[in-house]
Amino acid sequence: MREKILSNAAELFLNYGFKSITMDDISNHLGISKKTIYQHFDNKTSLVEAVSLHVFENISCGISGICALKKNPIEEIYDVKQFVLEHLKDEKSSPQYQLQKYYPKIFSTLKKKQFEVMQECVKDNLTRGVEQGLYRSNINIEFISRIYFNCMVTLKDKELFPLNNFSMNTLMEYYLEYHLRGICTEKGLLTLHKFINNQS
Repeated sequence: MREKILSNAAELFLNYGFKSITMDDISNHLGISKKTIYQHFDNKTSLVEAVSLHVFENISCGISGICALKKNPIEEIYDVKQFVLEHLKDEKSSPQYQLQKYYPKIFSTLKKKQFEVMQECVKDNLTRGVEQGLYRSNINIEFISRIYFNCMVTLKDKELFPLNNFSMNTLMEYYLEYHLRGICTEKGLLTLHKFINNQS
């Protein structure tokens, strides 16, 4: 039952936001009493925390699976982007931004975990890109991996990038091209152009 509550609550939170969904909404959606939910979670905050970690673990496993394929590093970046968007419902409800605003402690814990996972994946991507001649050999991998993570977090700031002006998919497309153009060799740019053309 705990897993069922987690997966259903995750779907509701991602579609409508952490703030607007109540425990009543979740119990009605599941067709169970609130008492049943409270047998597994003390309150809404503990449920939000469990859901956040549940979604994080699912996405982390998926990203690790993509990275394990050791694809062309440029293709890998776009595959990760697509996977994340699909699992976060295109971030229509700005879950990360809402988490930061209404549940700052949970957000802080999650951000540290995200950084650890992304650092490993991005540094591996950058290293392989350099080895394959797609990325410039003189890039500072430690610096770029940290800037990459910080920019990805900033894209989710709805005050800076309102959803009525930019969809999350559009923002990520813009940022990935911006990121790759800054580090690609001529060979890498040819690969990037082919990939962009195939996407459109």
